[in-house]
Amino acid sequence: MTLENKLGLTNPSELAREEEKISKKKAVDLFENGLLDKMPTGTFATLQAIHKHLFSEIYDFAGQLRTVNLAKGNFRFAPLMYLEAALANIDKMPQASFDEIIEKYVEMNIAHPFREGNGRSTRIWLDHILKAELHKVIDWSKVDKEDYLLAMERSPIRDIEIKHILQAALTDDINSREIYMKGIDHSYYYEGYATFKAEDL
Repeated sequence: MTLENKLGLTNPSELAREEEKISKKKAVDLFENGLLDKMPTGTFATLQAIHKHLFSEIYDFAGQLRTVNLAKGNFRFAPLMYLEAALANIDKMPQASFDEIIEKYVEMNIAHPFREGNGRSTRIWLDHILKAELHKVIDWSKVDKEDYLLAMERSPIRDIEIKHILQAALTDDINSREIYMKGIDHSYYYEGYATFKAEDL
């Protein structure tokens, strides 16, 4: 299945390549122009702005709440009828410590507010919080992909694994563009847990 897109592409592989190229370029723009520095941390409004910036050239739904239910395997993300309430609750969650920030990240992943591109947007959102609150970011090159995907699958029930994995990858090199860009590296999201090609239920 290929999502309807502004590029007029019907081949999933072609869309994935163009989506990666464009979203990476837009992510660099976010970083280089200091756009993130002007946004409040830990809010859905900021995540929405990030998503819109990354994907507005590709999808009409960029920055908009999904209008379908999404699932991966046997796990269903927040049902549409509860999505707005879940996002309001996430906005209120504390973010003063590493544990609190990762708990907020896990809840945002469960909410999965967008039709596509949740993983990339939410990893930038996560680093934005960590940078502001702890003066740290995650060096995603130090995160094993399989360990990360498995830990994210289990995180709604047990978040100790994802906390351990991400804490071990923390760095204080918060102004490195290279480290920032690892969060949306192609290998982390293509066919990955956070941004799989979800089915409509």
